[in-house]
Amino acid sequence: LHLGISYITAYGGLVWRAGLKPGETLLVLAAAGAVGLAAVEIGKALGAHVIGAAGGAKKCAVVTAHGAQAAIDYSAVKLREEAERLTEGRGVDVVFDPVGGSQSDAAMRTLVPGGRHVVIGFASGNIPQIPANILLVKNISVLGLNVGTYVGWATNDQRARYEPLMRAAFERIFGWHVEGKLQPTMSEAFPLEAYAEAQDAILARRSIGKVALKINA
Repeated sequence: LHLGISYITAYGGLVWRAGLKPGETLLVLAAAGAVGLAAVEIGKALGAHVIGAAGGAKKCAVVTAHGAQAAIDYSAVKLREEAERLTEGRGVDVVFDPVGGSQSDAAMRTLVPGGRHVVIGFASGNIPQIPANILLVKNISVLGLNVGTYVGWATNDQRARYEPLMRAAFERIFGWHVEGKLQPTMSEAFPLEAYAEAQDAILARRSIGKVALKINA
């Protein structure tokens, strides 16, 4: 299930939308979360230089353990300044953004000319207002990914249309998993009746990786 949701979301954002290339620099926001860790691992598998941003030293350690070459603790330093320091002033080619809010704006400003900012969601609860002048001046692109479109969750079921694309993606994802390049991580598993506690763990940002509910057969 983790590979089929978090990893296909990360893959779709990085491959289908951003076209991430080997040697490019990828900045992953909320990098210790389920889809963030998936993006870190897939970015590395694609040959990118990965920087993960997370809140706290513990989460940053997990991010580097999953393949990021560097991690930014945005609870201790300013995201934009640290990203520029780590890239020696160059900036990043791609931003993977499941969080929104102020971190989204800071990350966008780290993009190099021609960079791509992929919007996955708004875990912060704040939907950022994209400053169009930055898009123009820096020649950057903001790209959205609604993975539900590809798996039949949208109002217009397009699974048949996207089946070849999805099949190829899953063949690649499961191949990387067999090779040991992808290590799905589960933070906690709660019984179904404790769904409120599971949601609280996510909202309180205690979770690292996926939070799951156990359903008894």
